[in-house]
Amino acid sequence: MLFGLLGLFLALTQSCRCAPQQTCYPGDELLGRCSNNVSEAKPTCTEMHLSYCNDVGYTSTIFPNILGHRTRMDAESGAEYLLLSVIHGLLNGECSPDIRLVGCSVLASPCRDDKIVKPCRSTCEALKKDCFHTFEAIDMAWPYFLDCDRFFASDREGCFDPLAALKARQAQARSSLTPEEPSTIIQFTHTTNSQMYNLLKRTAAKCSHISQVYSIGRSTEGRDLLVIEFSNNPGQHELLKPEVKLIGNMHGNEVLGRQLLIYLAQYLCSEYNFGNQRVQALINTTRIHILASMNPDGYELAAAEVEESNDPERINQEGHLMNGWTNGRANAQNLDLNRNFPDLTTVLYRNRRSVHYRTDHIPIPDGYWFGKSASLHGGELVVSYPFDFSRHPHEEKMFSPTPDERMFKQLARTYADAHATMSNNDTDRCGANFYRTKGIINGALWYSFPGGMSDFNYLHTNCLEITVELGCDKFPPEVELYPEWKRNKEALLSFVESVHRGIKGVVKDVDGNGIKDATISVRGIRKDVTTAEGGDYWRLLTSGTHIVTATAKGYSRVSKRVHLPHNLNKAGRVDFILKKVPLKPEIDDHFFPTIDTWDRFDPYNQFERYSEPDVVEEGIERQEKPWWWSYFSQSGITPPNWLLRNV
Repeated sequence: MLFGLLGLFLALTQSCRCAPQQTCYPGDELLGRCSNNVSEAKPTCTEMHLSYCNDVGYTSTIFPNILGHRTRMDAESGAEYLLLSVIHGLLNGECSPDIRLVGCSVLASPCRDDKIVKPCRSTCEALKKDCFHTFEAIDMAWPYFLDCDRFFASDREGCFDPLAALKARQAQARSSLTPEEPSTIIQFTHTTNSQMYNLLKRTAAKCSHISQVYSIGRSTEGRDLLVIEFSNNPGQHELLKPEVKLIGNMHGNEVLGRQLLIYLAQYLCSEYNFGNQRVQALINTTRIHILASMNPDGYELAAAEVEESNDPERINQEGHLMNGWTNGRANAQNLDLNRNFPDLTTVLYRNRRSVHYRTDHIPIPDGYWFGKSASLHGGELVVSYPFDFSRHPHEEKMFSPTPDERMFKQLARTYADAHATMSNNDTDRCGANFYRTKGIINGALWYSFPGGMSDFNYLHTNCLEITVELGCDKFPPEVELYPEWKRNKEALLSFVESVHRGIKGVVKDVDGNGIKDATISVRGIRKDVTTAEGGDYWRLLTSGTHIVTATAKGYSRVSKRVHLPHNLNKAGRVDFILKKVPLKPEIDDHFFPTIDTWDRFDPYNQFERYSEPDVVEEGIERQEKPWWWSYFSQSGITPPNWLLRNV
């Protein structure tokens, strides 16, 4: 009914030939819904003279355009053209030049035989799928003139692909790369937090069939801790598929790891789509979680310091090498995150002589929430592995192995040997000397500290975690990023592939139902792993003969002898079937409380407070113009309310 009244109103204004009213929504006039002017001369093709659209791949356009701009001057003075001129900066380079080229194809469409050739709807839909999140990230609505149904045409209608020339240039660039250069096109630059979020979201959107992003919480200053996941069934744990996590930027001033993981995410996405068999096999058989920045707050401080140190007017510049040792290392609460995990290693050492005290899945002491620690360490080129805390409290450098010493050394060796220079004896180091161990070392033998993440994960979960020190320069200049990627790419891939070692299997009851939280133990290794929801487990083991036992409360105990040959390139399958038996209390129950609630891990409700809306009086949510609004409000044009969300 509303549309009918609007049509009647427009018909009346035309019949009485009143002065033109600005009642036509942009684009409605050419679609025949309204008219603001009396009849004019028939439009003809004219040369393209829009400076921000000169690389669109054609040389002639036509006015009036699809949006109703009657002349080139009208188009240049509109908010649409202003948006295209600043979009690269607003989106921090994301979706550039794609957004601009597609926008130009609407604002100044190609002309053939004095008729408009509309851009392709399929190109618009693909662009929106890849880039919609970038507008959401800056609280901006998707531009109305990129409405795929309204201003674009289908292939059957004879449309124009505004990205065809760009795709051709990219294809030519890929074909001209040498074998040593990446086949995936990656911009080897430093990325701000905003750029990092956008890159990860865009990567997940491009590869939505194998990827997704999710947040594990927020930093002290409210920044997302954003994870990108890769799997052929993203978002789901699959039976017998092992999982790997890669974490960077735990110390905010150590940014090389952050950049390498961002590049790795882009590489996995593109290479999977290009048909790289190695990458496809890896993603099809592994669930990979990548947290590029664990400390985005610290990164902000470190990046600001580096930017200031590069100021040409500044005296006594320190540059990249001298920054990095302190500023931005801690988080916004001045806590060193790698000294702030629950110190379960001390708990282990205190109870290790007890025959019944297990050395795995140790609960977090309640006292942890009320006492925290922080200290510092320097950068190196080495892989260290647990334990990081010395078994003797007064020894700063003391070999302190875990029960999985052999497996940890193998994992560390995998990365160091696949790295271009880490295991070389002649490699320049940062002060320490690792030539005897070829680039790997037990953490506590290097230097001891409590509260580290690797020790915590080993003692509290099924996870085996190593620490990779990537070099002396914690905030390297951009010219070093591509060489560092070449040095570390193979090591990263090899490390992820190493999860397919040892044994895996399913623990079931006699009816074929998986048993959750069953225990898998290996004789001679005082560290057990537990089964997942479906009863599946993974146990990293070195080659040799092992006695493996499965048990669960209320079930029988079953042991098997397993031989793992040296040349086994995938995990061996070892399943167990357990029979129910009368339940008896175990002495372990006295050492492991059954309470395992969210409150134990978030007693101060830190995450929940970030989800509360910003409200003012009478419960109305505060609404303010976004930061980018000044680009348009101060330009003298009619403010583009169509860019505001929820309007």
